[in-house]
Amino acid sequence: MKELILNNTGTELREIVKAVLDNRRLAPDEALTLYRRADLSLMALLATHVKKARSGDAVFFNRNFHIEPTNICIYNCRFCSFHKPEGDPDSWELSESEILDIVRRFDGIPVTEVHITGGVHPSRDIHYYGRILSAIRKLRPDISIKAFSAVELHYMISEAGMTYSDGLKLLRDYGLDSIPGGGAEIFDASLRRRICSEKADAETWLAIHEAAHNLGIQSNATMLYGHAESPEQRIDHMRILRELQDRTGGFNAFIPLKFRRENNRMSELGEVPVTEDMRNYALSRIFLDNFSHIKAYWPATGRDAALMSLAFGTDDLDGTIDDTTRIYSMAGADDLNPSLSTTELVAMIRSAGYRPMERDTNYRTLKEW
Repeated sequence: MKELILNNTGTELREIVKAVLDNRRLAPDEALTLYRRADLSLMALLATHVKKARSGDAVFFNRNFHIEPTNICIYNCRFCSFHKPEGDPDSWELSESEILDIVRRFDGIPVTEVHITGGVHPSRDIHYYGRILSAIRKLRPDISIKAFSAVELHYMISEAGMTYSDGLKLLRDYGLDSIPGGGAEIFDASLRRRICSEKADAETWLAIHEAAHNLGIQSNATMLYGHAESPEQRIDHMRILRELQDRTGGFNAFIPLKFRRENNRMSELGEVPVTEDMRNYALSRIFLDNFSHIKAYWPATGRDAALMSLAFGTDDLDGTIDDTTRIYSMAGADDLNPSLSTTELVAMIRSAGYRPMERDTNYRTLKEW
């Protein structure tokens, strides 16, 4: 297969393709050349080669649900369709009892993870969220709590006058197990000034994740793509993540998040086509050689595109969700009420020719279907 691929690759790309097939790390300029010059079928072949070397023919998922405590946020990022100011008729702020009622909905249901993230509320502090973590832990000691983006963590920890390390230790004592990857957007400073000038900068996001990793708290990493960024900025974003992963090894998965245009101040940019989604997935899998998993977050791309991504290097479809997130439906995603049963996820994965593997938050296999 290797010789067949090389024999059908032009001179300009041959050495780069050979490097991928030989499992050699690509430099950013090589990744950019591959992104710009390789046809989509070659990207698929290379990404699949890398994926199979990492996880064979396994595709992972988990049984999870989300809690979004509030969409009231002190920041107003241009790409965000979720944010609402206090007093807006479409805003919400769930009480502690309402949050726990969501958890109780899953009594007797074998979920393994709750994912908690939302707006940066101006008057909810680290101890408020800590009490929620503790209460969830008492209700469901069997599930993993993945909570709070680095942007939320920066605000609550800074407002408490604590270091990131001490704040994360406190939240861990309350019940935090891991943190999601939201808020990374694109690390490029000039672009962040255009799309999210108010929020925590790239250095802050990276410092919080590094502090978490140093405490043994694993996390995910994301990249918001398909808006005003260039291919060079995407690759540089991934380079920075790759360097942090070299230092800490604390990232579980990389999650490319597609920009959706509805109900935000960047809607005039439109959305990239599915072919660009696939190219981006493939490049992520090829370039991020020290990330074990690349996730297709199906509520963002839609089910069909997520399924297609399995041919472009992804090996994780996230989870069942069970209609508990509104972040992407508010931005115009196809699934207004995102929910997949375990049976549906298993059937999707099998239809693509892969082995469904149910996992926990940190990718320990719970069941091979």
